[in-house]
Amino acid sequence: MSLLAVLTVWEMNIFDLLRAAGPLLWVLVALSLFVVYLVAVRAQVLRKLASDPTLTFTRVHAALMQQDLPGAAREAARLATPAGNILRAGVDRAPAGQEAAISAMNEAMLLEDQRLYNGLSTLGTIAQIAPLLGLLGTVFGMVRSFLVFSSAANPTPAQLSTGISEALINTAGGLVVAIIAYFARNALRSRADRIALHAERAREVLPAWLTEMRLRQQGVLTGTPLVMYEFDANAPVKSISEAPARA
Repeated sequence: MSLLAVLTVWEMNIFDLLRAAGPLLWVLVALSLFVVYLVAVRAQVLRKLASDPTLTFTRVHAALMQQDLPGAAREAARLATPAGNILRAGVDRAPAGQEAAISAMNEAMLLEDQRLYNGLSTLGTIAQIAPLLGLLGTVFGMVRSFLVFSSAANPTPAQLSTGISEALINTAGGLVVAIIAYFARNALRSRADRIALHAERAREVLPAWLTEMRLRQQGVLTGTPLVMYEFDANAPVKSISEAPARA
């Protein structure tokens, strides 16, 4: 059998399958297409936000140690990621005081969380309702089979198989859509969590950097910077209160 013949038979079987499954399968098909679209869009967004912030963090830290707030803001603006936006928000508000900088970073963190996790709840909802839609299609199919059985004196297997096919196809379709949406949501959430980890680390280290910058301006601290940035998610931020003051 030629490839064209195989494809023709396969195409006919697909259309027969969709026709036998009833209208609810079309709803599941639409949901599956929406899931593919949403996953592609969110994956593209997260890919752009996943830039390594280490170099920018180092430059921002170096600028702050030179008491150069405008330079630190420019360096932070180069990193168009949640971590860079949080750094920029804190540096921009630093002249108004430590509390103002922390408040600005907290507000920026809320906005970045919305951007990172946008669409994930939709995928979770689809993963929950797709099996229910499949189950509803199953009920419709079984009802159709029972109606055929009750209305015909001697129902044939072909008559009964229509409703049974609708039931099984919808069940399978709902499960397939739910599984795809579930795994896609978990994969995207895992990637968003890694990006959010950089942003959270930025919110932790910047107040310590600003405190050290002010102490250097006052002449209390000199020499090597005390609060260096090393991106280790599990490493605690060294508190400036632990640093020895100049006698």
